[in-house]
Amino acid sequence: MTGTDSGGAGGAGRGTDGNERTFAALPPAQGRAFAQTWWGRAWLKALEDTALDLGQLKKGRKQARDGAVGAVSVRPGRITAVVRDRDGTAHRSDVLLQQLSTEEWDRFLDMVVERAGHIAALLDRDMPPHLVEEAASAGVELLPGIGDLEPECACDAWDLCLHTAALCYQVARLLDEDPFVLLLMRGRGERQLLDELQVRSARAARTRRGEDAGEGSGSGDEAADGAAGIRADEAFAARDILPPLPPPPPVPQEPGLPPSLDTEAAPPPGIDADALEFLAADAAGRALRLLVDALSAGHERQPLDRELTPGQDAVRLAASCGDPLIAVRLAEGTGRQRAELDLAVEAWRHGGAAALAVLEEEWQPEPEALARAKADLAGAWDDGERPQVRAGVAGRWTVVGADVQLRYGRDGRWWPYRKVRGRWGAAGPSAADPASALAGVGAGA
Repeated sequence: MTGTDSGGAGGAGRGTDGNERTFAALPPAQGRAFAQTWWGRAWLKALEDTALDLGQLKKGRKQARDGAVGAVSVRPGRITAVVRDRDGTAHRSDVLLQQLSTEEWDRFLDMVVERAGHIAALLDRDMPPHLVEEAASAGVELLPGIGDLEPECACDAWDLCLHTAALCYQVARLLDEDPFVLLLMRGRGERQLLDELQVRSARAARTRRGEDAGEGSGSGDEAADGAAGIRADEAFAARDILPPLPPPPPVPQEPGLPPSLDTEAAPPPGIDADALEFLAADAAGRALRLLVDALSAGHERQPLDRELTPGQDAVRLAASCGDPLIAVRLAEGTGRQRAELDLAVEAWRHGGAAALAVLEEEWQPEPEALARAKADLAGAWDDGERPQVRAGVAGRWTVVGADVQLRYGRDGRWWPYRKVRGRWGAAGPSAADPASALAGVGAGA
């Protein structure tokens, strides 16, 4: 990779401050990811989150991987390259990025000067996360977000096309090598930035020396007090005094998109990319629900969820998905017939793991619990209104003359069941008394 800074006024295509860098065409990127650094991956995430057509992304990634992107010109607010189709047709492609304002650059440079480590990291061609986080806290967004990359291409596509996508993938490789490329896109070249940092660093050093001299011009007692600092016993006594935690960030409206595993390279043997993408999306959804629960009032008093067995989790996945192909695979993986999985899913939707246990487990209530359940059953109706119920095994009572059943769960609640095509299935949520449970399925109300 080669790069040159072009200074001077005028010149077609140069930025407003005369900064421009041109990087020679990179060789094909077979067998490697386009971004190795975290900021390079953040650039690609902004690209992939913005794209409306994932098919164009895939084609552009293939073009970049095959070396179809020519020399890349980087200027404030714009990157440009010629991208060739497989038939050799050349298209000039540009991607625009909003430049930082003068006020934003002032805040960023002042923030960098305050920490010598920030300057050292930039000189080492590194962009540590805390530098970007502190810049964002100062109101300066260095990395692009959703919708920040604006494509323009000679192929006349109205949105991101395979040519501008290929250019963005190639730029991710440039960013890996030199984060100053990103800063140039945001409006300042490397030489200009370093010169401004040097001026501000010298000014800050003079200010500090002046403050030190002012403090030293007081009386001897004041100088001695200033030099003494904080007593060790006072510092030790304050060791447990911590500042209050910042307020939690706003909760996202929906879970984020998991990374796409659709690549040119085939997955290793035994790895199912579609299954991994499905599980990643499910994990993102569960993480969001856990976050919402954790931030809700009284969460600390709520009981923790039990860890699910693989069979229970397969039913949960089938209940949350609705894709018949995935349901077939989950049934096969758990040794269930498809009809059995459908019954399990219906039970899960009525009450989660507790409802699934009532469907699939047979248990014999303790004598005390059984006596209490029978008393509840007997006292739930007035004389003459009580439906005739035939007692069965495992706390199951069937209504005579109706395909309706009551099941007494381990949680002490009553669960309504109905027989459909010869199979008993959950017919509604549980209730604290048998009459309410039967009323839910229209029997014995």
